[in-house]
Amino acid sequence: MSVFETVNAVLTSAVAVVNEYIWYLAFIMLGCMGLYFTWKTKGVQLSMLKESCRLSFHGMKASDVLGGKNAVSSFQAFCVSMGARVGVGNISGVGMAFIMGGPGAIFWMWVFALIGAATSFVECTIGQIYKEKGADGLFHGGPAYYIKNALGKGKFAIFVALLVIITYPICFTQVQANTITDAFVTAFNIDPLIMAVIVTVISAIVILGGIARVARVSSWLVPIMAVVYLIIALIVIAMNFTKIPEMFSVILGCAFGFQQIGGAALGTAIIWGVKRGAFSNEAGIGSIPNVTSAAKVKHPARQGLMQSIGVLIDTLVVCSATAFMVMLLGDYTQYVAAAGGPDNISGVALVQNMLMQESILGSAAPIIIAVFILVFAFSSMIGYYSMGEANTRFITQNKTVIWVFRIVVIAMIFVACIANFALVWAMADVFMAVMCLVNLGALIFIGKHAFEALADYKKQRAAGIDEPVFDPSILSSQKGISCWPDKDD
Repeated sequence: MSVFETVNAVLTSAVAVVNEYIWYLAFIMLGCMGLYFTWKTKGVQLSMLKESCRLSFHGMKASDVLGGKNAVSSFQAFCVSMGARVGVGNISGVGMAFIMGGPGAIFWMWVFALIGAATSFVECTIGQIYKEKGADGLFHGGPAYYIKNALGKGKFAIFVALLVIITYPICFTQVQANTITDAFVTAFNIDPLIMAVIVTVISAIVILGGIARVARVSSWLVPIMAVVYLIIALIVIAMNFTKIPEMFSVILGCAFGFQQIGGAALGTAIIWGVKRGAFSNEAGIGSIPNVTSAAKVKHPARQGLMQSIGVLIDTLVVCSATAFMVMLLGDYTQYVAAAGGPDNISGVALVQNMLMQESILGSAAPIIIAVFILVFAFSSMIGYYSMGEANTRFITQNKTVIWVFRIVVIAMIFVACIANFALVWAMADVFMAVMCLVNLGALIFIGKHAFEALADYKKQRAAGIDEPVFDPSILSSQKGISCWPDKDD
């Protein structure tokens, strides 16, 4: 065993231990806060689903531009956030949920998406309320901003900004890069080191100069690819529709421990369902508010409502599409066994192998899935990198520091491409759990303002106002609010 392999093995083992225990806390926090927010908002994710859809479709038809060229519209922010959500978690993450948690993990992924949609509403609404306008004329926000402005904890806000930098542009980006490499190695049998160089060079080009152009391309390419992926899933489902009742029976049976497929116990199914669901839809972990706070809207609840439906689309639609294909195309455990156990096969490799059985894709399945992974992953990487740079600028405007940040991200992408996939995912899980605990901990104290904003929004809509306008005086406290009312409206 080489020195690199030894270090990989030791780190993987150590991180796995930390990962296991910290996720017990994160699981409790996500579940309890999701239920609490669902109760306090009277089930906003379902009770106002029609309104959330209205806002989304209005944005598609009218472009939803309120502030001209120097503003990010509500719908544009929604598209960017969906680009960050729809990534490798929808394919590789679901595959890992099967490998480690069994079919029952999918059920718990659904459950936590339903309650997590309320959490996403709260964090994105709070992000809007406490956003700031930067020197560039654009709005900036996220956990660091609402911790500084609403709670007055400036030093802790800097720590949170550092945590965001480590979690998203470093750890989450590493997952994307590692999965791209894994997918292409499986599809084309390329040397991982060569693929690592290719992915790193492309990433460097994007990060060091081409991010705006690539972001514009991905803003329309990702939705198209997502639709194509869903069409493939629908075809697979239609060709195997007689197996659907049995599929749901197995998922529900394993969810409650009545069946043990893949050797996953009830607790394992729940934890892996929550982990992979949270990685995919990102509800409650503080990432999406960094994006959605940039939107120029007339009422903060508007962006919160649009983000709550984003969670449902990501998990109940896109993740379910992958899960249904895996379940309907045969016994996935044979590939896990053939690989030598769950520690030796990645989620994306499982999905690629399962789809090779389907006549509409056949031997081309690994290549097709690799292309989907490439597009989805780079879109997410752009979003994560942008979050990181924004939080770096929150800490300092020093150009040298910003360049060091960029170089570190690029270097970590290369390392991730050749690292053990289990280590990369475990590192992301650990920091995701820490970010979850910090973000939800802050929302315990300021989440009530999202409830107040929602009540105001509903009151104005009930009065027949199509576009409610926010007045911060309706909140029980106006501390730390600097962008409302918007003088440009």
